Parts: sequence; C-alpha cells; structure tokens
Amino acid sequence: MEAEFSNLDLLQSQAEPFTNLNVQHPDVVMMKIGELSSTTHAPVETIRYYEREGLLPAPARSEGNFRLYGESHVGRLGFIRACRALDMNLDEIRVLLRFRDGRHEDCSEVNALLDEHVRHVDERIVELRRLAKDLRALREQCREVSAADQCGIMKGLASGGFDAAAKPHSHVAHVHRKPARKST
Repeated sequence: MEAEFSNLDLLQSQAEPFTNLNVQHPDVVMMKIGELSSTTHAPVETIRYYEREGLLPAPARSEGNFRLYGESHVGRLGFIRACRALDMNLDEIRVLLRFRDGRHEDCSEVNALLDEHVRHVDERIVELRRLAKDLRALREQCREVSAADQCGIMKGLASGGFDAAAKPHSHVAHVHRKPARKST
C-alpha cells in the first residue's frame, strides 16, 4: 500500500495528467473546481480553458465524475497566473512550464524568452505612447461641447487623419511573436 501512495505523490509532484484515481492519501488534498477557483482566485472557466490548452493537467475524477484537483494543480495554476500577470502568451508559458517540469535543464532559453518578452513590452510602450499622442491630438480638436455633427473629434475620425492601416499594431489584436525554438 505504501508504494501506491508514493506513485500518487510522484504523479502529483510532476503535475502529470491522471484520471479515475480513487486512492485517498491523508497528505493529498483533493478539491473540486470551485474550491480550486477560490483558493487560486482563478475563475472556473479560466481553469477549464487552461486544461483544454494543455497548460493544466487533467485532474483525477471522483466516482460522481467531479474534477478533483491536488496541491500540484494549485502550484501550477499559480505559476501560470504569474506568467499571465506579466502578459506572457500561452506559447511562452508552455516553454516556461517545460522548464519548470524539467528542472535539470539550464535556463539559457528561459533567459532568452524573458529578454524577448522585455523587448516586446518596450515596443508596446513606444506604440502606446504614440497612441496617447494621437488621442491627445484628436481630443484637442474638440475644445467645447457642440452638436455631434460639429464635433472636432468626430470630424477628425471621419477625415481619416488617423490612419489605422499605418499603425504597426492594433492595441486589441496584437499578439506576441512566438518564442524562438531551441535548436538541437
């Protein structure tokens, strides 16, 4: 019986997918998705999304087919959310998770990924400053309240003075470049 618990602990510590385990161990905390959501402050739909995307391993299932999450899910979800808080995309997170899971590799690719992410953030800051300048210039076109058909902002937008096609990125649709693959 002791070996059975060791295998379960190993599975959870490596955050590998496992299903339909009905083994209970006193040191293993199993929680339903709502409890995981409350513990990590991650919405239930976000948790399911990360599962579908392969970032979060499939949880065990109860006899009633409820998802049952363990400590490894809490840690992995916290790691993912920390990455998302730094505006990392899912591909970047996948690379970082691979390094988190394979702790014995050197971190040169992690450093390169972060350096590229910093460059991306710097580019976005330049773009956002340009956008703020354009918005201030547009706002200056309407210094007092008037009828909408006389509004300087509306006239400025209609005249095409702010060519969206000339902008390198949309503030909504912009997506990070995919991280460079490590050559073997």
